[in-house]
Amino acid sequence: MTISVARLCKALWAFLLIGTLSLGSLTVALAQDSRIQPSSLGEVPTTGGMRPGPAAALAPGSATPEIEGVIPIAIQIPNAFVDAQVETVNIVDGVMQDPTGPWVISWYEESPRLGELGNILMAGHLDYWDVGPAVLYNVNNLNQGDVISITGEDGIVYTYEVDWRENFETANAPLDQIVGPTDTESLTIITCGGPFDYANGVYLERTVVRAHRIETPPAA
Repeated sequence: MTISVARLCKALWAFLLIGTLSLGSLTVALAQDSRIQPSSLGEVPTTGGMRPGPAAALAPGSATPEIEGVIPIAIQIPNAFVDAQVETVNIVDGVMQDPTGPWVISWYEESPRLGELGNILMAGHLDYWDVGPAVLYNVNNLNQGDVISITGEDGIVYTYEVDWRENFETANAPLDQIVGPTDTESLTIITCGGPFDYANGVYLERTVVRAHRIETPPAA
């Protein structure tokens, strides 16, 4: 499909402006992830960036060392035809910054890393000015059970299974459901979606994909 006008997904994260979600609220949500609160860690994952070693190596009564996760560097989503690099970006003054180009997926470093408990936040463009369809143009192909593979800087592939894909109106997006903390290794990918407002040059909805980590892909 060819779109007649190459469109920039302007203000991709408009629903995360301070006026909608305060920086304080976002900070509270992010403070609940496993990296910031290591005391809430569950079992050590079978793959991860750092491990405390065998239990016998810990002195009696000593605290379990913090497990630091792994920075993502690449992502593959076969059913959405995604094979892209992952860049690291920030949440600035309560606003998730836009991905820097049409073919890259952004990971927000204030959210958890690979191998940590919590809600990993990623984003990418649906389409892009002077380019047309971009990295997440086929996101609507995704359904429950589809697989997402993310490669960490440790060379390990972390596999996730899609739980759901939904569109939310920008003005009424349930922020806690989208960017709030989770008690499992979760992944949330956000892009533009829904009708396009030609007068203002923006999409009126956001497409959100939620997935959870699995150890191995399901059998074909």
